[in-house]
Amino acid sequence: RFHHISTDEVYGDLPHPDEVNNKEELPLFTETTAYAPSSPYSASKASSDHLVRAWKRTYGLPTIVTNCSNNYGPYHFPEKLIPLVILNALEGKALPIYGKGDQIRDWLYVEDHARALYTVVTEGKAGETYNIGGHNEKKNIDVVLTICDLLDEIVPKEKSYREQITYVADRPG
Repeated sequence: RFHHISTDEVYGDLPHPDEVNNKEELPLFTETTAYAPSSPYSASKASSDHLVRAWKRTYGLPTIVTNCSNNYGPYHFPEKLIPLVILNALEGKALPIYGKGDQIRDWLYVEDHARALYTVVTEGKAGETYNIGGHNEKKNIDVVLTICDLLDEIVPKEKSYREQITYVADRPG
Protein backbone atom coordinates (compact mmCIF):
# COMPACT_ATOMS: atom_id res chain seq x y z
CA ARG A 1 0.00 0.00 0.00
CA PHE A 2 1.18 3.53 -0.82
CA HIS A 3 0.34 6.29 1.67
CA HIS A 4 0.73 9.81 0.28
CA ILE A 5 0.90 12.55 2.93
CA SER A 6 -0.33 15.88 1.61
CA THR A 7 -1.65 19.20 2.90
CA ASP A 8 -4.99 20.90 3.42
CA GLU A 9 -3.61 23.80 1.38
CA VAL A 10 -4.75 21.94 -1.76
CA TYR A 11 -8.28 23.15 -0.87
CA GLY A 12 -7.32 26.84 -0.91
CA ASP A 13 -7.74 29.35 1.89
CA LEU A 14 -10.03 29.11 4.88
CA PRO A 15 -12.47 32.03 4.84
CA HIS A 16 -11.78 34.95 7.14
CA PRO A 17 -14.30 35.05 10.02
CA ASP A 18 -15.50 38.47 8.79
CA GLU A 19 -16.60 36.80 5.54
CA VAL A 20 -18.90 34.33 7.31
CA ASN A 21 -22.38 35.22 8.61
CA ASN A 22 -22.40 32.76 11.52
CA LYS A 23 -19.01 33.00 13.25
CA GLU A 24 -19.75 29.82 15.23
CA GLU A 25 -19.96 27.76 12.05
CA LEU A 26 -16.86 28.54 10.03
CA PRO A 27 -16.78 26.16 7.08
CA LEU A 28 -14.12 23.47 7.29
CA PHE A 29 -12.56 21.45 4.52
CA THR A 30 -13.89 17.94 3.93
CA GLU A 31 -12.59 15.10 1.82
CA THR A 32 -15.02 16.17 -0.91
CA THR A 33 -14.03 19.86 -0.96
CA ALA A 34 -12.96 20.89 -4.47
CA TYR A 35 -9.28 21.63 -4.96
CA ALA A 36 -8.43 25.34 -5.23
CA PRO A 37 -4.68 25.67 -4.61
CA SER A 38 -3.55 29.28 -4.28
CA SER A 39 0.25 29.02 -4.32
CA PRO A 40 2.91 27.09 -6.24
CA TYR A 41 3.44 24.91 -3.15
CA SER A 42 -0.24 23.98 -2.83
CA ALA A 43 -0.53 23.47 -6.60
CA SER A 44 2.42 21.06 -6.54
CA LYS A 45 0.84 19.15 -3.65
CA ALA A 46 -2.52 19.04 -5.47
CA SER A 47 -0.82 17.67 -8.58
CA SER A 48 0.94 15.00 -6.52
CA ASP A 49 -2.42 13.99 -5.01
CA HIS A 50 -3.84 13.61 -8.52
CA LEU A 51 -0.79 11.65 -9.66
CA VAL A 52 -1.25 9.19 -6.78
CA ARG A 53 -4.93 8.75 -7.67
CA ALA A 54 -4.00 8.23 -11.33
CA TRP A 55 -1.65 5.39 -10.33
CA LYS A 56 -4.52 3.80 -8.40
CA ARG A 57 -6.93 4.12 -11.30
CA THR A 58 -4.49 3.12 -14.05
CA TYR A 59 -2.40 0.44 -12.39
CA GLY A 60 -4.48 -0.59 -9.38
CA LEU A 61 -1.87 0.60 -6.88
CA PRO A 62 -3.53 0.54 -3.45
CA THR A 63 -3.21 4.14 -2.28
CA ILE A 64 -4.32 6.34 0.58
CA VAL A 65 -4.03 10.13 0.62
CA THR A 66 -4.04 12.17 3.82
CA ASN A 67 -4.37 15.95 3.85
CA CYS A 68 -3.25 17.50 7.11
CA SER A 69 -3.24 20.98 8.56
CA ASN A 70 -0.26 22.89 9.99
CA ASN A 71 1.71 20.87 12.51
CA TYR A 72 3.44 22.28 15.57
CA GLY A 73 5.47 20.69 18.32
CA PRO A 74 8.94 19.44 19.21
CA TYR A 75 11.67 19.52 16.55
CA HIS A 76 9.66 21.78 14.25
CA PHE A 77 11.75 23.36 11.49
CA PRO A 78 12.96 26.73 12.82
CA GLU A 79 11.77 28.65 9.75
CA LYS A 80 8.12 27.74 10.43
CA LEU A 81 5.85 30.31 12.13
CA ILE A 82 5.77 29.13 15.75
CA PRO A 83 9.46 28.27 16.24
CA LEU A 84 10.51 31.31 14.18
CA VAL A 85 8.51 33.65 16.40
CA ILE A 86 9.84 32.07 19.60
CA LEU A 87 13.48 32.09 18.46
CA ASN A 88 13.34 35.59 16.99
CA ALA A 89 11.59 36.96 20.08
CA LEU A 90 14.18 35.50 22.44
CA GLU A 91 17.02 36.82 20.25
CA GLY A 92 15.49 40.31 20.11
CA LYS A 93 14.85 40.08 16.37
CA ALA A 94 11.82 41.26 14.42
CA LEU A 95 8.72 39.06 14.40
CA PRO A 96 7.59 39.23 10.76
CA ILE A 97 3.85 39.20 10.10
CA TYR A 98 2.73 38.89 6.49
CA GLY A 99 0.10 41.45 5.55
CA LYS A 100 -2.16 42.07 8.53
CA GLY A 101 -1.64 38.55 9.86
CA ASP A 102 -5.26 37.66 9.24
CA GLN A 103 -4.49 34.46 7.33
CA ILE A 104 -6.34 31.57 8.99
CA ARG A 105 -4.52 28.31 9.70
CA ASP A 106 -5.66 25.15 11.42
CA TRP A 107 -3.06 23.92 13.92
CA LEU A 108 -2.44 20.25 14.70
CA TYR A 109 -0.06 18.98 17.38
CA VAL A 110 2.55 16.74 15.75
CA GLU A 111 1.93 13.78 18.09
CA ASP A 112 -1.80 13.93 17.31
CA HIS A 113 -0.90 13.90 13.62
CA ALA A 114 1.37 10.89 14.12
CA ARG A 115 -1.42 8.99 15.92
CA ALA A 116 -3.86 9.85 13.13
CA LEU A 117 -1.39 8.67 10.48
CA TYR A 118 -0.95 5.38 12.33
CA THR A 119 -4.73 4.94 12.45
CA VAL A 120 -5.04 5.63 8.72
CA VAL A 121 -2.20 3.24 7.88
CA THR A 122 -3.63 0.43 10.02
CA GLU A 123 -7.36 0.99 9.50
CA GLY A 124 -7.74 3.17 6.40
CA LYS A 125 -9.33 1.91 3.21
CA ALA A 126 -7.26 1.90 0.01
CA GLY A 127 -8.46 4.48 -2.48
CA GLU A 128 -9.72 6.86 0.20
CA THR A 129 -8.64 10.33 1.22
CA TYR A 130 -8.55 11.33 4.88
CA ASN A 131 -8.33 14.88 6.21
CA ILE A 132 -6.42 15.22 9.46
CA GLY A 133 -7.01 18.51 11.24
CA GLY A 134 -6.83 19.97 14.69
CA HIS A 135 -10.12 21.93 14.73
CA ASN A 136 -7.91 24.75 16.00
CA GLU A 137 -8.29 27.53 13.45
CA LYS A 138 -6.39 30.70 14.36
CA LYS A 139 -5.34 33.88 12.60
CA ASN A 140 -1.55 34.08 12.30
CA ILE A 141 -1.52 37.37 14.23
CA ASP A 142 -3.41 35.74 17.10
CA VAL A 143 -0.85 32.92 17.26
CA VAL A 144 1.99 35.44 17.36
CA LEU A 145 0.28 37.62 19.99
CA THR A 146 -0.33 34.56 22.17
CA ILE A 147 3.33 33.55 21.91
CA CYS A 148 4.41 37.10 22.81
CA ASP A 149 2.11 37.14 25.84
CA LEU A 150 3.38 33.75 27.02
CA LEU A 151 6.99 34.88 26.62
CA ASP A 152 6.19 38.08 28.54
CA GLU A 153 5.14 35.81 31.45
CA ILE A 154 7.84 33.15 31.16
CA VAL A 155 10.86 35.21 30.05
CA PRO A 156 9.97 38.80 30.96
CA LYS A 157 12.04 41.71 29.72
CA GLU A 158 11.76 45.49 29.89
CA LYS A 159 9.42 45.79 26.88
CA SER A 160 6.74 43.42 25.66
CA TYR A 161 7.68 40.98 22.92
CA ARG A 162 4.71 42.40 21.01
CA GLU A 163 6.86 45.44 20.25
CA GLN A 164 9.06 43.24 18.04
CA ILE A 165 6.18 42.55 15.65
CA THR A 166 6.94 43.91 12.19
CA TYR A 167 4.38 43.88 9.40
CA VAL A 168 5.84 42.91 6.02
CA ALA A 169 4.39 42.63 2.52
CA ASP A 170 2.05 39.68 2.18
CA ARG A 171 3.42 36.67 0.34
CA PRO A 172 2.06 36.21 -3.17
CA GLY A 173 -0.50 33.43 -3.50
